[in-house]
Amino acid sequence: MRFGFSIFRRARAWARDESGSAVVDFAIMFPIFLMFMLSSVEMGMMTFRQTMLERGLDMAVRDLRLGTGGTPTHDSIKDAICDYSGFLPDCSNSLRLEMRPVNLRAYAALPDAITCIDKSEEVQPVHQFVNGGANGLMILRACIKITPVFPNIGFGSQMEVDGNGDMALYSVSAFVNEPS
Repeated sequence: MRFGFSIFRRARAWARDESGSAVVDFAIMFPIFLMFMLSSVEMGMMTFRQTMLERGLDMAVRDLRLGTGGTPTHDSIKDAICDYSGFLPDCSNSLRLEMRPVNLRAYAALPDAITCIDKSEEVQPVHQFVNGGANGLMILRACIKITPVFPNIGFGSQMEVDGNGDMALYSVSAFVNEPS
């Protein structure tokens, strides 16, 4: 009988012991905080890249509005966007442009789906690139595919990606062709 009482007393002492209790809180909370920190880095990098894409497109469209580059071509606008944006990885191979004239008198909405380059598929030709006429309103849409920094953790795991694991960033700008 004494042996059973001793085990009961030791079990009660073990249950009251608080040494190591901080480790339990740490083990529960650390993965959550780590996910928040890594998601913050992911969101910051995505926002930075989106901002650089917007800047590159705005600066290239500014050149188009001023007419400083002559007749624009798909490659010249793409190169200008990549040069102005600066921090877009593999910009020349990941950026896809679409330029369309907009008829103000018979307006038809642009398609909602903006096509991007999918690196997991075969090479895709230029989508639609029409220079338009004098005094014509033009819409220029740019889409670039970037790889998430942490694709399997937190925010990175919730993003829509293509077959290559890249996510799409979009930017749209409008301008009027100056008369020649």
